[in-house]
Amino acid sequence: MRQPPSIDAWGGGGFRVSGEWRPGSLLILDDQPRAWSAASLAALTPEDFAEVFAAGGAVEFVLLGVGLVNALPPRLVRDALKAAGVGLEFMSTEAAARTYNVLASEGRRMAAALIAV
Repeated sequence: MRQPPSIDAWGGGGFRVSGEWRPGSLLILDDQPRAWSAASLAALTPEDFAEVFAAGGAVEFVLLGVGLVNALPPRLVRDALKAAGVGLEFMSTEAAARTYNVLASEGRRMAAALIAV
């Protein structure tokens, strides 16, 4: 049975995931939280999603937390995910963290890519 981690808190430059503080941006893939190199929406590139692409069909979509304010991700990122057959939902990091918890509890197969705020 799946045991997806929970995002308990965010802000201050990181996240508390299942009770553990993780500084910096966060990628949750295959229910495993890991550090993510992305620092800002403007600097995001398709290479930042290499692990998502490598997961193949295990990921229905990426839930992208873009920072403090919702904004459109760079076209290269949108096009690369679309070409790989991976959906993209984007919103502020705070909204994405809350949404992740709901979707994970529903058993959705997604990657959460959250830029630290």
